[in-house]
Amino acid sequence: MSQLLRATDIHGVYRSGSAELHAVDHVSLSLDEGEVLGLAGESGSGKSTLGSIISLTARPPLYVDNGALEVDGKELMLDGSQRIPRTWRGSVVSMLPQGAMNSISPTMRVRDLVVDVVKAHDRSAKRSEAIDRARDRFETLGLPVRALDAYPHQLSGGMKQRTVTVISTLLNPRILIADEPTSALDVTSQKALIDMLLDMLEKKIMSGVIFITHDLPVLRTVSNRLAIMYRGKIVETGDTPELVDDPQHPYTRALLGSVLVPEPKYRKIRIEGMKGFEDAPTTGRTT
Repeated sequence: MSQLLRATDIHGVYRSGSAELHAVDHVSLSLDEGEVLGLAGESGSGKSTLGSIISLTARPPLYVDNGALEVDGKELMLDGSQRIPRTWRGSVVSMLPQGAMNSISPTMRVRDLVVDVVKAHDRSAKRSEAIDRARDRFETLGLPVRALDAYPHQLSGGMKQRTVTVISTLLNPRILIADEPTSALDVTSQKALIDMLLDMLEKKIMSGVIFITHDLPVLRTVSNRLAIMYRGKIVETGDTPELVDDPQHPYTRALLGSVLVPEPKYRKIRIEGMKGFEDAPTTGRTT
């Protein structure tokens, strides 16, 4: 696979008065064409901050002192020395932020949200063109087109998150940064969203995904490679199966060890009912 993204020596600092917190400490990473890179770590490790820097959505009190992005051979300096081209946001890289499904306006129909997003990046776009683009995307991904006429509260949590994901990729970004996209979803909705993201990759709606989460079982399912963050640094990267089976860094071992998994030597067994208790009450003691 050819390299899609190269992020080099990124350094991000939160500043408030004389206080500083170095949240991302000279981090470099790469993303290949067609790849899902899982970015994992505990809360406060810097993974969401890194995602906001790469997606070009960092705002004060977060300041980027150093770093560069290279996408398809085009380089962008992040230290303020170079103006960020308008076309990079949304078209080159797009962000699906944490809690995105709860941040959309409850008083607007989905189709109106679509128009706002498209016009924010293409002022010449007509309302009908934006809605047609969204309708085509919904049909392509097998989602109900009627969702475009709904208000956010009329959609289930899973459908709302898939809708927000579609809206964030209407401009066919080369890279999607997905920050904790499954954190508020049940297992069935998680699977539906992951399947949709992989389908979008296969259909070339985007070319690569950085999937940020603390949910390691989800990353084992969706990612080709893993990068582990600890205290603002990436301490280990590798192909997902190899890193999970043979972690090298002590923090990676501790992080993976914090996830409860069944022991391989145990197999599922059927739990038989107790004879004579078929008609017993189905509720237990409540005191």
